[in-house]
Amino acid sequence: MSSVHSVMSIEEASSHGEEEQTRRTRSQSQPGPEATNSLHVVQSHVSHHDMAVNDEFHEVDAEQYLRFSPTRKILIVLVLSICSFLAPISSTSILSGVPEVAKTYNTTGSIINASNALYLAFMGISAPFWGPFSQVYGRRPIFLTSSFLFCSFSIGTALAPNLPAYYIFRVLTAFQGTSFLVVGSSAIGDIYEPRARATALGWFLSGTLIGPAFGPFLGGVIVTFCSWRVVFWLQTALGGCGFLLIFFLFPETYPHLDKGELAEQTIAQKAKTLFHRVSPLRVGILLFSYPNLFFAGLGAGALVWNQYSLLTPIRYVLNPRFHLTSPIQSGLFYIAPGCGYLVGTFMGGRWADHVVKKWIRKRGGIRIPEDRLKSCLVFIGLVIPGCILIYGWTVEKAVGGIPVPVLAMFIQGVAQLFCFPSLNTYCLDVMQSTGRSAEVVAGNYMFRYVFAALGSGIVLPAVEAIGVGWFSTISALFLIFSGACVWMITVFGDEWRDRIDAKRQRKAEKQAGEEPAQQQTEKKVDV
Repeated sequence: MSSVHSVMSIEEASSHGEEEQTRRTRSQSQPGPEATNSLHVVQSHVSHHDMAVNDEFHEVDAEQYLRFSPTRKILIVLVLSICSFLAPISSTSILSGVPEVAKTYNTTGSIINASNALYLAFMGISAPFWGPFSQVYGRRPIFLTSSFLFCSFSIGTALAPNLPAYYIFRVLTAFQGTSFLVVGSSAIGDIYEPRARATALGWFLSGTLIGPAFGPFLGGVIVTFCSWRVVFWLQTALGGCGFLLIFFLFPETYPHLDKGELAEQTIAQKAKTLFHRVSPLRVGILLFSYPNLFFAGLGAGALVWNQYSLLTPIRYVLNPRFHLTSPIQSGLFYIAPGCGYLVGTFMGGRWADHVVKKWIRKRGGIRIPEDRLKSCLVFIGLVIPGCILIYGWTVEKAVGGIPVPVLAMFIQGVAQLFCFPSLNTYCLDVMQSTGRSAEVVAGNYMFRYVFAALGSGIVLPAVEAIGVGWFSTISALFLIFSGACVWMITVFGDEWRDRIDAKRQRKAEKQAGEEPAQQQTEKKVDV
């Protein structure tokens, strides 16, 4: 019950504003599909005093956020948060049992860690598929399909008779699991207006971060007393619960679902239209066309690189450092960042929403998506790199004892939850007027898990070659660089988007002008 009462605060920031929006007249101006994405929020016709107290503004398409009651929204967020726990916990739950898995298949720990890196790589590869598919078929069908397959492939992993089968089923599980993350973020964007959605996303993202941290602890307990295969049977049970929750409690949230254009097309035309709409190439082109989206992906990638390069080698780094012997002992170290992620859940999203509201007031009723990123700059560019340096060098030099790395992991965990809600919400906000938010989120997750795979796969050989101190220094420099990129988005992002949109609009107008000319030429030839 305490968690439900805590989640009730998600609605407190927005429920009053939503009630007021139903009593006031919405602005009649709507941005064009290729217009600038700086979302202008129309100031209410109230006195200056009322505006300052209530902060009442009107979002474009505000009615779509009133389709579900506050209680129903809370239930949706709870279901999504539980489902977002599945794929990330699977990515790390076996880390405490890597030596046992390696012994089963007569291989080395590095080979098994490579399977974890491949798992993360396929999470990144699959991300561009799920976002576009959910915009064609809806959020609910995608969730139901992927949760069922996630459960099925987890059974395959638990029963894998040899190393190739283990690899194959791990990869197939990863491909399904990403849909919870990509489509889940988009579903929250469907039901929460921008000034309140970062708080909801903070709860949703807590599952994506707490899962990787607490997974190895649960795995350590299981491996200490049972076979490592029980880890995947537990994963199967969690996947089955996720499927049931979605089936009974999750409604369709996408407000623009319309397959009417396909009704009168031939099979070949339908295939061509669907391929165009769900092609992962659209995500890649979108991501690399806009510098602000590319830099936001780089920032998220640096955070996930740090997360997985920190969590992956704990048994190989901290066990020898503190003379620990059992999987459950090393698993206890994962609780520190996990508790940090949990504590950050209560603050990170609220802080991001507070910052965007503050800048709306400063700009006199104009909401620019880049303003939200100001909430995470100090954490991504200063706090997290500092924690990583302290962690790496105190472990390297064997100073400070157990409390120092534990405290460093806890603080960086809190700081991560001040960064991810801001970056995720920015991805939802920045292309909202074009209806391509799901593609932006998919591209961002692709970036994240590519870097997660690199961090997970490289960290052990790198630590053995150069030491945990120097590897942590490299990670800290990467975070500082990505923080500088995010700062550039806050300064130049609006200008970049306007320039790209104007260029695309000119290209579209040119093509529209050329088509009538071509038709005229064809008519002359016919004559």
